[in-house]
Amino acid sequence: MSTMILTPADVRTRTARPTPPASVRLTRRGRFAVLALALVTVLVVGLFLAAGSVATEHPGTPEPTRVVMVGSGDTLWDIAADIAGSGDVVAMVDRIEELNALDTGMVAAGQRLRVPLH
Repeated sequence: MSTMILTPADVRTRTARPTPPASVRLTRRGRFAVLALALVTVLVVGLFLAAGSVATEHPGTPEPTRVVMVGSGDTLWDIAADIAGSGDVVAMVDRIEELNALDTGMVAAGQRLRVPLH
């Protein structure tokens, strides 16, 4: 029979090692739930912000306009210059395009245009 002797130098002390932080891993269902929650949150915030931009029940006053028929050889610039007088012709062209929902400054003879009263 043999005998084993332990000395303090042979005894190993266990020190507590810090455990690494647990990483969060989402399953497919978890990722879907987070995405759905984010979309619902954005929708609720959007509805909350949009609620303040509701149209009023009182209509605004429309800008007074008259109808001008485009003659042969007339351009939008000519019509705007007649209406603007000594004012800003470029601004008047823009205003006429806006009133008539024109994409370009092209007009045709016989076309009716709404123009502001000045």
